[in-house]
Amino acid sequence: MSVTGHSPSDNALGGLPAALSLAERGSTPRLIANALRAAIVDGTLAPGTPLRQDAIARHFSVSAIPVREALRQLESEGWAKVEMNKGATVAPLSADEAREIYEIRAALESLAIGLAIPAHTPESLRHAEELCKAASAETEPSLYVARNEAFHRSLYEPAARPQLLAMIGMLHERGERYLRLKFGLPSYKGESDREHVALLKAVRRGDVAAAQSLVTRHLLDTGELLHRFLSRGADAATPAPAAGRSRRR
Repeated sequence: MSVTGHSPSDNALGGLPAALSLAERGSTPRLIANALRAAIVDGTLAPGTPLRQDAIARHFSVSAIPVREALRQLESEGWAKVEMNKGATVAPLSADEAREIYEIRAALESLAIGLAIPAHTPESLRHAEELCKAASAETEPSLYVARNEAFHRSLYEPAARPQLLAMIGMLHERGERYLRLKFGLPSYKGESDREHVALLKAVRRGDVAAAQSLVTRHLLDTGELLHRFLSRGADAATPAPAAGRSRRR
């Protein structure tokens, strides 16, 4: 279904999926929330964009009730901001949130890689190497983000810790729109690719301590970079030269 309304939020919704099929109506609020969340992550719905209930309801050919439920879910997850008498908008990008996401990722992914290394096989390592090369070769932001996540996930999957991997996956999703900002700083991708290679080598060697140190530094530096970028602008994202200081992610 195409959107034909005239408000900015109507126009922004044009990139969302078509109206829901009758077979999906039983889970309408969840499906609407999923569609809106995906549009926020990929930038179709930019920070501050109004999320008007009437426009969303028209787009999906539903009543206002499931839209309200979907917006409440997005607000509870931090994707939307709802203010009294102003309605809902896409949550702004936050320097503090970006840094915190990567701090938590550093802790969880260090744990995951330490558990995974003893369980890696020649086959799983070949798969990780293929994904590492695919991420390095990718130049399109959305595909790079997906391949970057797939590479990281391949390093942790042998740990066989489904709850830990689910938490890491959730944080990858929460951090995706921040990582897309960083992809706009091309000088950082080459360094990131080299760090991925170093990390994979440590996993191949079975060097748990080195792999944990590399993944922790890789993610913490990304969080600090994004924090500077969002706090003071793109010019501040370039760190001053310092011995031993690398650019991440």
